[in-house]
Amino acid sequence: MSKGADQQRLTSEERANLVAYLDGELNEAETRAIATKLTLSVTARRESEVLQKTWELLEHLPMPRASESLTQRTLTEIGRIDLAGDSLFNSASKTLRHARSLATVLLASAACFVLGFLLVRWVWPDPTAQLARDLPIAEHLDEYRDVGTIEFLERLDKSPEFSNDPH
Repeated sequence: MSKGADQQRLTSEERANLVAYLDGELNEAETRAIATKLTLSVTARRESEVLQKTWELLEHLPMPRASESLTQRTLTEIGRIDLAGDSLFNSASKTLRHARSLATVLLASAACFVLGFLLVRWVWPDPTAQLARDLPIAEHLDEYRDVGTIEFLERLDKSPEFSNDPH
């Protein structure tokens, strides 16, 4: 081992991950990298030991207690945030109900429009079709007016000149 390898310091990234390493919270590759560095470098090992001792000493210090007013303010703020979340949920729920109602009305309106259109199309008499059926009459309308009445046509039908009977 070279003289410089046992003096290598931890990089800033390794130093940031050192607490997670000591707590066993790193993935396998990061754990292996830091363990190798700690095995090879006396300087890195010292940094790790200093950090461990610092954490141990911090555990012996008395834990400060939060004041009653801080506790009360924190709980009040959490309650306010919870109510704001509920009002947001209620607002979103109300908007969704309105959107659903609007969609229902639009769907019902479209169905009524289609039904009305189809009823008019199939039930209402088509004036163009009626004109097409009456076209032969319209073509000979002047001749029919000249005839006058149906009795005249019946007399013509009985007359021998228009008879279909050959005898």
